[in-house]
Amino acid sequence: MLENISPPLDRDQLIMQAAALADHLHRAGVQWMPRPNEQAVQELKTRLFSPNAEAEGAGNAAASTMEAPGAGTQTPVSRPDSASLSAANPSAAKPTPAKTVPTKSAPATTSAPTAAGASPLLNAVAKPYPGASLPLAQRESELVALASEVAACQKCSQLARCRTHTVFGEGNANARVVFFGEAPGADEDREARPFVGKAGELLTKMIQACKFSRDDVYILNTVKCRPPGNRNPDPEEIANCRPYFEKQIELIRPEYIVCLGAVSGQALLDSKLSVGRLRGRFHPYFDSKVVVTYHPAYLLRNPAAKKAAWDDLQMMLRDAGLL
Repeated sequence: MLENISPPLDRDQLIMQAAALADHLHRAGVQWMPRPNEQAVQELKTRLFSPNAEAEGAGNAAASTMEAPGAGTQTPVSRPDSASLSAANPSAAKPTPAKTVPTKSAPATTSAPTAAGASPLLNAVAKPYPGASLPLAQRESELVALASEVAACQKCSQLARCRTHTVFGEGNANARVVFFGEAPGADEDREARPFVGKAGELLTKMIQACKFSRDDVYILNTVKCRPPGNRNPDPEEIANCRPYFEKQIELIRPEYIVCLGAVSGQALLDSKLSVGRLRGRFHPYFDSKVVVTYHPAYLLRNPAAKKAAWDDLQMMLRDAGLL
């Protein structure tokens, strides 16, 4: 298992991610977080990240530049040397154990203590979608062309043989919210539309509870063909369809992506965590905020989970200013 552990980020990456996180929290409405100060950052880098700087000292000094709630402009706090510490308090000179750097495979599982109405903490640093945002007519045209390409796809020989239709996706090419499911079922395969069976009826009710209609949002799946026996798509099938669903999302550029179930959440976020570990906070996918919640088919089998799913949708609605 050790070979699967990602190496810790280098110092420059940590600084860049901390600055990006501070900027995101300001945009989300958090008032107590100080804005990045380029001069202070450079001074800290020079003083703390020299070859003789201690790893734990760097972390402590960086943390000391954060403002307390309601405080004014912060001033970098100097770190006393070990001699002065020893003179003032002999026990302070004892080294402290080095802190373990969290790896990519173990993201934080709690939300940030933000002000009322602010977004839960994003799980990583977001980056913009590549290229320019297209006009609506051009988005629709490119989605139609991509749907034709999907209809002729033969990458997954088993799925291509047993499908009745490919199920590309449908909805508003300028949608604010995209609902991202797992794979078509028998009803979807027959009608060439996503989420039209019993799970689709529940999804429609969930969308309507958010004060949207299906025409307001966009709905798609990770794979475009029904797997035999309604099994989950295997990793190779998801990999074959990845360019299609990534291009759909890139063209639409939604503000929010609601991943319905583990398959879509894990595929989009490149994660192996369960829905229970991924839900309850936002994750970034380029400029979009990702919400992971339970699949409508799971909710039909486990009605008690409907409250948690509604909590996830309410989190999105509050962040969007719709609740």
